[in-house]
Amino acid sequence: MATASMTPLLRLSQLCHALSDPTRLKILAMLRCGERCVCELTDALESGQSRLSFHLRTLKDAGLVLDRRDGRWVYYNLVPGALDETREQLGELGKDWLPPRAARCC
Repeated sequence: MATASMTPLLRLSQLCHALSDPTRLKILAMLRCGERCVCELTDALESGQSRLSFHLRTLKDAGLVLDRRDGRWVYYNLVPGALDETREQLGELGKDWLPPRAARCC
């Protein structure tokens, strides 16, 4: 799960892992249009519930989606600003994480 104590590089790694699967990207695309019941996602993705749960857990652990229980149904939604954060993290790639380059090599 995303935490405030994470380094920028570790956070970016977590986000990239969550985005590294086509099924998870499809889930995010569907959630851009608003909240979806897990049964809608299962049907649309033609996926088994356990497989879908794995992908949703990965997205949730990365801080990209939220879930809400209503009776026996579970609904998923994008975390507000999560995709913007991902874009920003990618834009910052390497700015402060690499040591300064040596003046002369070899």
